[in-house]
Amino acid sequence: MSLYPLKFEPIIQQKIWGGNKLHSILNKKKADCAGESWELSGVDGHISVVSNGKLKGNSIEELIEVYMGDLIGDKVYEKYGLEFPLLIKFIDANDDLSIQVHPDDNMAAEHHNSFGKTEMWYVMAADKDAKLTYGFNQEVDKGALKKHIDNDKLMDIVNVATVKEGDAFFIPAGTVHSIGKGLLIVEVQQTSDITYRLFDFNRKDANGNTRELHTEKAIEAIDYKSANNSKIDYTPETDKAIKLVDCPYFTTNILELESGIKKDIYGLDSFVIYICTDGGATISGDNYSIDITKGETVLIPASCLQYNLEPKGEESRLLEVYIQG
Repeated sequence: MSLYPLKFEPIIQQKIWGGNKLHSILNKKKADCAGESWELSGVDGHISVVSNGKLKGNSIEELIEVYMGDLIGDKVYEKYGLEFPLLIKFIDANDDLSIQVHPDDNMAAEHHNSFGKTEMWYVMAADKDAKLTYGFNQEVDKGALKKHIDNDKLMDIVNVATVKEGDAFFIPAGTVHSIGKGLLIVEVQQTSDITYRLFDFNRKDANGNTRELHTEKAIEAIDYKSANNSKIDYTPETDKAIKLVDCPYFTTNILELESGIKKDIYGLDSFVIYICTDGGATISGDNYSIDITKGETVLIPASCLQYNLEPKGEESRLLEVYIQG
């Protein structure tokens, strides 16, 4: 069977800090405290399932097993096998997320037999004065960090920034960070669900319990030498892919569509993911034409070497994600 652009059933994750924007803005299934919609996932226990076309009902893992490099690219298959290497999410922060950090590949492999978690954020919507936390606002070592934690003063040393729609951030593994209240965000990350919480604002769940902290592992995971330069400076251009992030785990571009783009991915040897953050677009090629609207995600198989991206409506914005060799 010929491969074609694939959509997947969103996997809604309920969180203590979740809200209703995934439903009200992105038209996801309604759920109480819906914090995350996992759009494309290879995480064990949360494997994405195709929602369109003749392959509907098949999981991403099953498709990789059958189509291998034709689906994800030969070099990607050689490195990752049946495990899809990226996790794509929409996040609705109706309250502040915990101050947290993710391990790198080495630590994650040692403690969890997993990949690490390097990620990036794109802000789809932001309430007035909404904030993100990333890095420290001063030089910090393990001793200083532990002292601030013990004295309940962690927030004194983390870097807090007010953000707006369209802002983008790169968060390498080892970076202390948090998504603040009032933000709707796209997250592109390695396939990992490992989070070490440093501080959770002393909040309690419906049963009066606080969430577990992982202070010792977090202190070990932090990269104390990383520069505080997570925010990405970029200038969008119509009908051109503008690079936001280029790292060993993924490349992410932003596309503002006006007239449309003809894509040729000969030589890329990777799948391509499109995440619609505004408006809509039509993706067309040999024997297929698929629409994508705000809040939807589409996987272009590596074997679909040429296709067109055409806007629907006056304003259309996509994130484009792939793995660069």
